[in-house]
Amino acid sequence: MVHELTEACAKGGFRLLKWTSNSSEVLASIPESQRSKIIRGLNLDQKASSVETALGLHWCIDADVLTFRIAIQERPHTRRGILSVVSSIYDPLGFLAPFTLPVKRMLQEMCRLNIGWDASIPCVFSEQWSKWLANLHQITEFTVDRCIKPKDFGTPTRLQLHHFSDASEYGYGTASYLRMENERNHVSIAFILGKARVAPLKQTTIPRLELTAAVLAVRVDKMLKRELQLDLHPSVFWTDSTTVLKYIGNETRRFHTFVANRVAVIRNETDIVQWRHIGTRLNPADEASRGLSAEEFLACERWLKGPEFLSRGEVEWPKTIMEQPVIPVDDPEVKKDPLVNAFVSHSLLNATKVFLSYFSDFKKLRTSVAWMLRLRDMLLTLSQRRKVLEASESIGHDKGGRRNDYLYAEMQREKLALCGQSLTTGDLERAEGAIICFSQQERFSDEIVVLKNGGSVKRNSDLYKLDPVLEDGLLRVGGRLSRAAMPEVEKHPVLLSKEQHVSKLLLKHIHQQLGHAGRNHMLSSLRKQYWITHANSACRKVISECVVCRRLQGKTGVQKMADLPVERIVPDLPAFTNVGADYFGPVEVKKGRGRAKRYGVLFTCMTSRAVHLEVAYALDTDSCINAIRRFMCRRGQVTHLTSDNGTNFIGAERELREAIAELDHQKIQHALLQSGLAWSFNPPAGSHYGGVWERLIRLAKRVLFSTLRLQTLDDEGFHTILCEVEAILNSHPITKASEDVNDLEALTPNHILLLKSKPHLPPGLFCKDDLYMKRRWRQVQFLSDLFGSAG
Repeated sequence: MVHELTEACAKGGFRLLKWTSNSSEVLASIPESQRSKIIRGLNLDQKASSVETALGLHWCIDADVLTFRIAIQERPHTRRGILSVVSSIYDPLGFLAPFTLPVKRMLQEMCRLNIGWDASIPCVFSEQWSKWLANLHQITEFTVDRCIKPKDFGTPTRLQLHHFSDASEYGYGTASYLRMENERNHVSIAFILGKARVAPLKQTTIPRLELTAAVLAVRVDKMLKRELQLDLHPSVFWTDSTTVLKYIGNETRRFHTFVANRVAVIRNETDIVQWRHIGTRLNPADEASRGLSAEEFLACERWLKGPEFLSRGEVEWPKTIMEQPVIPVDDPEVKKDPLVNAFVSHSLLNATKVFLSYFSDFKKLRTSVAWMLRLRDMLLTLSQRRKVLEASESIGHDKGGRRNDYLYAEMQREKLALCGQSLTTGDLERAEGAIICFSQQERFSDEIVVLKNGGSVKRNSDLYKLDPVLEDGLLRVGGRLSRAAMPEVEKHPVLLSKEQHVSKLLLKHIHQQLGHAGRNHMLSSLRKQYWITHANSACRKVISECVVCRRLQGKTGVQKMADLPVERIVPDLPAFTNVGADYFGPVEVKKGRGRAKRYGVLFTCMTSRAVHLEVAYALDTDSCINAIRRFMCRRGQVTHLTSDNGTNFIGAERELREAIAELDHQKIQHALLQSGLAWSFNPPAGSHYGGVWERLIRLAKRVLFSTLRLQTLDDEGFHTILCEVEAILNSHPITKASEDVNDLEALTPNHILLLKSKPHLPPGLFCKDDLYMKRRWRQVQFLSDLFGSAG
């Protein structure tokens, strides 16, 4: 073998040196220059004790055993010192696992007590450590046969691994042995590998630790089969826990995650028949789970030789005490079977209610109901017409046999005449009234019956505080505003319930009409025609579910802002005395045969939040000055103007000062100079300082740009639509909508500027085809309607 191995390595350019063997014949065949230094010069005829280091272990050559020589350096009694000494003991195969487990437990306990690495350990641990160190030198007496096959054993005919696992409250471990049987039926047991681990700090039950030890044995078996490269029979796994055997053999119960995962590992790598039960007194893994002192370890023969019954035939091995695994129902690791209660409901669904709940848009619902009512009217008209034609005697006498053909032709002409008509505003209003009437009958049937009989609503009703009245079959808010100079629909809004689907559609419709406005704006618009119970929370829910609002109004980083400036909190000044200004755009408009860019300039009153929009034809100083002059001519003298730190604003201020200085001798400019105009700028990178106008610009831009993408306007059309936007923005409420039925209209900037709310323009019917007509006013009106329905 020496010559074959030397020649094989020489072919690859390798030269083997430092040969060592426990056979004098083998060493005699090797030149002395190629031998190890330890045995070089020894007399091979005389037995001499020599020790060689092999893979970190000490090999006594003459006895052919492995020994441990431990040279301990002086270390302080600290966690760091103890760990340094324990880690210096090289034991890759786990021969000393039972002896080192008590020190590992002591280190774990010190870790649990949060003792520092270099802090002095308590006296209890110091005494245990000193005692363990004093017995450490005895380990040098411990020897293990290097060869796992005994001398003169012959060729093994049967090789089999046996793995023992055990756990206690201190730790868990495994012990693996190789059982060899030759042709003479002689059996030899060799220790292969040992593992000892401390129990986790987190409190764990003994069955779980036993199952963890079983998983460790399965993983050791998988590793040994890969490394030994022997023809092995199926391995045998021994455990003294009947609970583990029940878990492994279970086929009916479902376990919690901890047990289920570990049982899955065991079942994937092994078969159930490979697992056997062994008594605790016969289990050699018991030493690895509890630990031994030096004297007990040296006296324990079962750890290296394995249990005695392995040396006998298989018929004499311990029998499994459990034939069929039966897991009790109250086992804490078994998942409880969920109780499922099923019932069948035979309630009849209202067809009208199902029809109303089908829609997710109020406009589509109203249109569909309008067509349904039109169809009903058509059928009633045809039915009446048929009765009239059938009752006419003259038709029967004159037409004779053609009477039925004439009747059919008349009905067809009537049907075509009715179907050819389009929906009108009256049809939509009638459909809306029908929807509201059905919704009230469904939700407030008891209140309607009581009011029809001349009674009053009960105190426990949601409508009691609203003093409801019944008008034209509809429930309306009563209140004390019957003599007010207001439209009847605003004095007595129609009542609806928050829980109804129609209420949700109506709020979504108003929310979209107002350009995804806030809750307060929605309430103020809703109260002009409807009163929904608990509308405040209903509006909040609609806004929270709106995809557009969630996308456009996503919350960003929030920081604490400074105190409001003086211009924001002085209430006794005329509108537009203190003004904030900013640009937005650009917007493309038609100019002759080409296109040009235009910009919007927004001026907002710092106190009343009123808005004024101007058109800037370019981003230069002259255009900025002209926009400011137009604004001041229409809204009056401005005392203080605040804007962002833009180059056009800075240039405008300088040139405006120069222009005023040059025109000081003229009377008109002298009057403007005497009134004075203070202009301040926000910090260059502090865009949040202009939150007053930035918020209003977002309201305008959000729908304005989405509307103008449909059509490119000219300058006049763009100026007109900006005025429409200004009117809508000035109609948003600046106060919270009141819950009082006698206070139905919220305060808006228009009340301050015009002493009335938004002016109502004459209604018109405009469609998308107006975008392509030559009449520009119809294009502008259609785009304004889009802005109003979405803004």
